[in-house]
Amino acid sequence: MIGIGGMGSATLWHLARRGQRVLGIDRFDLGHSMGSSHGLNRIIRLAYFEHPNYVPLLRRAYELWREAEQQTREQLLFITGGIDAGTQDSRIVQGALTACREHDLAHEVFTARETARRFPGYKLPDHYAVVFQPEAGFVASERAILAHASLAVSAGAELHGREKVVTIEPANGRVLIVTDQDRYEAGQVVVSAGGWISDLIPALRSTAVPERQVLGWFLPRKPEFFRPDVFPVSNIESEVGHFYQFPTWGIPGFKIGLYHHFHETGHADELSREPTPADEEALRKGIRHMFPDADGPTLRLATCLFTNTPDEHFVIDILPGAPEVVVASPCSGHGFKFASVIGEALADLATTGSSKLDLSLFAMKRFEGASEASLGAG
Repeated sequence: MIGIGGMGSATLWHLARRGQRVLGIDRFDLGHSMGSSHGLNRIIRLAYFEHPNYVPLLRRAYELWREAEQQTREQLLFITGGIDAGTQDSRIVQGALTACREHDLAHEVFTARETARRFPGYKLPDHYAVVFQPEAGFVASERAILAHASLAVSAGAELHGREKVVTIEPANGRVLIVTDQDRYEAGQVVVSAGGWISDLIPALRSTAVPERQVLGWFLPRKPEFFRPDVFPVSNIESEVGHFYQFPTWGIPGFKIGLYHHFHETGHADELSREPTPADEEALRKGIRHMFPDADGPTLRLATCLFTNTPDEHFVIDILPGAPEVVVASPCSGHGFKFASVIGEALADLATTGSSKLDLSLFAMKRFEGASEASLGAG
């Protein structure tokens, strides 16, 4: 297993609990802040505006998050309800409604004023429509990685941090993994390297593009409006950008992010990890536009990475021409909520070559030129 982040840690657990001999390798520390899963938490939601085919995977993801909670005796999944909002004809509103109707999800549709009466932290423009789905919430992402990693170790997995994979060499049903410290031979390798995945899988070089993101936590002027029991998580397509929000949790501040932020792309090693005043101002535009009671002092800013495909759907597949290699991610900024179920799917692919879960949306063949297996240095 290359990469012990959200997807990698879950895959290690699923493989180890099946009795597989498994090794996980990460170039950074376990639970590091260089990738895509730090910053305390990530949204989970069933009313999936991106595509209704995600909903069955989400239902299984909820089951597996709760199973991990039972195994670790630690809460990882927090239910707050969730809002998808924008103009009536926006992609977010129409996509959420399509997912709810196709999969018979409980939901309500509110006006902006009805939303403000029920959830006073929200001050949306009057012309916005709001889809509320009560089962949404967030996953404690940093805790979840460590929980999956601990479960994997308890089931017999071996984990190595601070070890960089240099090459992957598949041949004749085996694969050689060369790192900066050692060489390992295995029957299968699962590559879930996030923003560095194209270093190891060059076939994804033009379709797995790292992008710099910034998250912010701000001290609300009215903290009582932003507690988890009165403030649902949300995705909002607004005139000033697509923003996503969380209630106060862990840090005593309202958390907000701007999807695609400044559209800054490049190699994962070269993107700046230092937040700037311009980053803060971009987030405050969303706060002032829709959450004025949260427009207090800055508590924390943090950068993370998206790794985007052109269609913003995942890559979950066996590498064409190299059946010894399973490829996982990039997840285009909306993948962590699926980590529990993608870990199960990757374990299926690595052990049997197929999965009972429908992964057709995530096949590599949808990208031109992906049919040729290509591996390289990283």
